[in-house]
Amino acid sequence: MNVDNKEVQKFDDISYSWWDPEGPFKPLHMLNPVRVNFIKNSIDLKNKSLIDVGCGGGLLCEELFSKTTKVKGIDMSNEAIEIAKIHQTLRNLDIDYQNISLDKLIKDSKIRYDVLTCLELIEHVPDPEKLIQDCINVTKNESDLFFSTLNRNLISYLISIVGAEYIFNILPRGTHDYKNFIKPSEFCKILRKNSLEVHSIKGINYNFLNNKFYESSNPIINYIIHCKKNND
Repeated sequence: MNVDNKEVQKFDDISYSWWDPEGPFKPLHMLNPVRVNFIKNSIDLKNKSLIDVGCGGGLLCEELFSKTTKVKGIDMSNEAIEIAKIHQTLRNLDIDYQNISLDKLIKDSKIRYDVLTCLELIEHVPDPEKLIQDCINVTKNESDLFFSTLNRNLISYLISIVGAEYIFNILPRGTHDYKNFIKPSEFCKILRKNSLEVHSIKGINYNFLNNKFYESSNPIINYIIHCKKNND
């Protein structure tokens, strides 16, 4: 499996705090509105089936779920999946959560999806291109795929690791490994190599004055990509 067990353990250890907006997942709570808006502004989710790969505690799944959007979330952290199931029960939602790897899901099920989201995961797996290929294999033809990750440059390193993990303690130390960051040009090259058409790419930057993330044309740190699958 394309899974780093040490990475899974990192998130297992702090899964209890998935829905604490001031806890270790605070940056994801802050990022989520920007990511959700980007996805909803890019496509119409009505009557679509969506899979969130690396769903964690369900932050994105819950925001994308509706009575007309069928949502499935998968994650290798069993603790995160259990938290996601409990939280959706509290909100009376109907999201299909499963503790399973993407490659095993593909082998076990023939279901394919209209929309796929895979956000802040690609930098945590041993083989990013294999993850992208699996994302393609679990989607229908003409499907929409969304990816997000961290750019690899000095500014991104200073803010995402030095600042977030060691100075301001926004993230647990060791959350990210700089060598796994991917430049947008590298990411887009992999996408096009695997027959995905890149529709748009936006940066997600941070405003220190109002303590909020915002969508930007400059993908200097975090960035999110919308691409389209053109063939099976």
